[in-house]
Amino acid sequence: MVTAAYAQAAAEPVAIPVREAMPWVVFAGLLLLMALYFIGAEEGAASLINGTYVHEFLHDGRHLLGFPCH
Repeated sequence: MVTAAYAQAAAEPVAIPVREAMPWVVFAGLLLLMALYFIGAEEGAASLINGTYVHEFLHDGRHLLGFPCH
């Protein structure tokens, strides 16, 4: 019988520098805040966009996430 010894390389974690990740974290945070505004607050007198187009487009998602709108 022939047995072969295979050396398994230990998995080492990859270090991600904070300086490289921070712009992406800020970008994602701004996108999430913008989405939260449009889903949760874009309606009525506080609306940034005239009309009810944004409200009606996001209406079902608003109820799904628990935001009351009427």
